[in-house]
Amino acid sequence: MRREMAALGAALDGDGLPWLEIAARGPHGAIRLTPLEALPEPPNLGRLKKAIGQRWGMLPLIDVAKEAVLRSGCLQVIEAKVGRGGKLGLQALAERLLLVLYAYGTGAGIRAVAAGEHGHSEHDLYYVRRWYLNRELAEALAIQIANATFAARQRSIWGEGSSAVASDSTHFGAWDQNIFTEWHSRYGGRGVLIYWHVERKSVVVHSQLLNCTASEVAAMIEGAIHHGTEMDVRANYVDTHGQSVIGFGLTRLLGFDLLPRIKRINHLRLYLPEWKDRESYPNLAPALVQRAIDWDLIGRQYDDMMKYAASIRNKTASTAAILRRFHRAGRLHPVYQAMQETGRAQRTIFACRYLRDRDLQREIGTGLNVGESWNSGNAMVYFGKGGDLPGNRRDEQELSVLCLRVLQASISYLNTLLIQDVLAGGLIELTSEDRRGITPLFWSHISPYGEVKIDMTRRISLHAGTGDAGEASSP
Repeated sequence: MRREMAALGAALDGDGLPWLEIAARGPHGAIRLTPLEALPEPPNLGRLKKAIGQRWGMLPLIDVAKEAVLRSGCLQVIEAKVGRGGKLGLQALAERLLLVLYAYGTGAGIRAVAAGEHGHSEHDLYYVRRWYLNRELAEALAIQIANATFAARQRSIWGEGSSAVASDSTHFGAWDQNIFTEWHSRYGGRGVLIYWHVERKSVVVHSQLLNCTASEVAAMIEGAIHHGTEMDVRANYVDTHGQSVIGFGLTRLLGFDLLPRIKRINHLRLYLPEWKDRESYPNLAPALVQRAIDWDLIGRQYDDMMKYAASIRNKTASTAAILRRFHRAGRLHPVYQAMQETGRAQRTIFACRYLRDRDLQREIGTGLNVGESWNSGNAMVYFGKGGDLPGNRRDEQELSVLCLRVLQASISYLNTLLIQDVLAGGLIELTSEDRRGITPLFWSHISPYGEVKIDMTRRISLHAGTGDAGEASSP
């Protein structure tokens, strides 16, 4: 705390930080932060997307999912989870599972999908849904595709592997008959929340179905710790609703950084390391709380705090359950108070870094923009039932969310391969601005609509750096 506060105070001397002013301004808050300037538009990304469209044309979404399943090693996952399908055979089972995944992930429904040209009746698809497709299998397929995407990436294009994810919630309408459907005051409608964790290069690593009143802080921690992929998450970008003092405290105890974009940052207050330091930071005085961190409280409750953190990491208790226990016990619970004190110290450290580091501000903004792009993709993929989650059963809604995740992960995976294939030809050279803005999350060449046709023997032709998951090298 002393190091970061001293660095911020020293940087404010003279004209060191022209984008930041800390001064007493009454009810408007002490901190004034100038918004970031827009970066130059990447010149060649439009050409890259156009080249993909010209080479492969409009790709049906079901073919995108099929290609991702076949190339990423998902057949082995299916065989390990549910077997080879008995007399049906693994290939036929995989084909029917793909159709049911598409039906749930787009909201089109099994009846509409069964009307396509694929030779599988509505009864066949319902049979596979009942006996083979479940939450565990859908999640395992999504994790496998995410890991395959990490393995297939070329460092010369995508850079070094990322260790940060962006998390955000999306509001989905839901049927009133479901007892988990709630009114959301911010989105202004009945439904549920889907909380996504998306890696900086647009690969989804976790998803959760939440009530509208659920804690986004708890969902953020659960996804960052228990995402199940090979990614090592060391930082999590969130918006204002995904951060709090207790969130900063828990993430500190769990060993990863909480990096929020705080909406009312002008009212943010900084805490003193110790009371004797109150005269050490004159440039920060208008934003200081006239109270020091209670390190004695943290010391007394340290063992219990680490027990709760270990319970979260080892899945013996969920973050939401722990926070509910503290709230029922009242806010005077000593462990809860100690976690808050830890969070106040960590938030002060983050705020000092954030205010003086323009690159960190841009990094967080870029990460959160990936999450917003992901939410835009949801509307394109999940087009059925007016975008509402159907059914009055929780397990059906969770399966729809996981199937949507599989389809979105398939888009990111295949687009990664298509981009690498086009760039291998040497017709397009990426500039530094292009490498900064390149993303596999685009869908101008993908059609989710129309009659559903599937042929497992008809493949999308790829050439450079696009081997199957079993042949790809680790990142």
